[in-house]
Amino acid sequence: MGDLLRGLTPQVLGLLVRRYGQFDACEDAVQEALLAAATRWPADGVPDHPRAWLLTVATRRLTDAWRSEHARRDREVAVALREPAYAAVAPPPDEQPPTGDDTLLLLLLCCHPALNRSAQVALTLRAVGGLTTAQIARAHLVPEATMSQRIRRAKQRIEAAGARFVLPSPAERDERMRAVLQVLYLVFNEGYTASSGPDLQRAELTAEAIRLTRELRRLLPDDGEVAGLLALMLLTDAHRDARTGPDGELVPLAEQDRSRWNRAAIAEGTALVTEALTWSPPGPYQLQAAIAAVHAEAPTAAETDWRQIVALYRLLGRLAPNPMVTLNEAAAVAMVDGPRAGLTLLAPLDGDGRVAGHHRLAAVRGHLLELAGDPAAARDAYRTAARSTTSLPERRYLESRATRLPLPTPTPASPR
Repeated sequence: MGDLLRGLTPQVLGLLVRRYGQFDACEDAVQEALLAAATRWPADGVPDHPRAWLLTVATRRLTDAWRSEHARRDREVAVALREPAYAAVAPPPDEQPPTGDDTLLLLLLCCHPALNRSAQVALTLRAVGGLTTAQIARAHLVPEATMSQRIRRAKQRIEAAGARFVLPSPAERDERMRAVLQVLYLVFNEGYTASSGPDLQRAELTAEAIRLTRELRRLLPDDGEVAGLLALMLLTDAHRDARTGPDGELVPLAEQDRSRWNRAAIAEGTALVTEALTWSPPGPYQLQAAIAAVHAEAPTAAETDWRQIVALYRLLGRLAPNPMVTLNEAAAVAMVDGPRAGLTLLAPLDGDGRVAGHHRLAAVRGHLLELAGDPAAARDAYRTAARSTTSLPERRYLESRATRLPLPTPTPASPR
């Protein structure tokens, strides 16, 4: 039932916003209708026309809200008042069927430039993903009241900016689409490696990111970067079962049991990115997916084609320069040209404010120093990384790496 409700959410919300225009009020009404469905459907059964049921209930919620505020009502609201709140009704005869454009428009609206990234993520999960405020709050490890305020402010900013439920101009649409892809990528990453808390992964977030990206791929089949992002998610998520040990501890890629990788997801992701690269100019998500495919195709860690990975990272660095790309390239270069070559690439990142204090920089440096035979410096780097992360599984892993390194041998005192 959860999948059905999540799939219906953008359809119902899109129809309401098209009809009434008030995104904030419409989104609240849809959430109330979803909660009503989650309460009643398990007992009464799923109605024959679930979308019409949700639309009727959401419209009634809107009407009740507007009546209590003495807001004006148009003809369609008056009709909704005469309909029973929980009837399993057929779609009204004058209702236009929903189109995939509504889902795309909702994604573009939730990623409006007036919002910061955290607000875009929260609003996308609620308005398009159909998650409740409580579910989103749990995923981000914040109180429900805090998340409720964040979502409320996001909707108010959208309305204050004068956003309309129409496709933006081509130039603005391209910019907004980049934001949509980044938001979906951020949702996936937060699920794959939680930024804080006791668990390494949050499967509900990765699953929702993949579901929404599949829907976007269905709506935009000719967009190579959408295909690349979906491929990247599938290829990355294929490792999920092998990433943690019996006690939830982090298992790095090189030590994972590859028989536990999801081969169906790997096959689908590899096919997606291979096809996209044949007809679409390579973009950042396609290149990242290609790198993930090279890792996935290696029977063992020792058989990884590191030279191909280095070449792909260098192309990615030219196309989309980013300190995290340099960080990953340094780790790959170390496998081809030795750890000192990788450390040389890392050195300039110490002066880059975007990554200088990030735990991943210290963690990669610790790994390369360990490979270079400098256990004392590696230990210091691992401990720095452990202090910098708020993820408990990552912290424990980094501390264990530091602990297992040999201590320096005391220098014997010289005779007097």
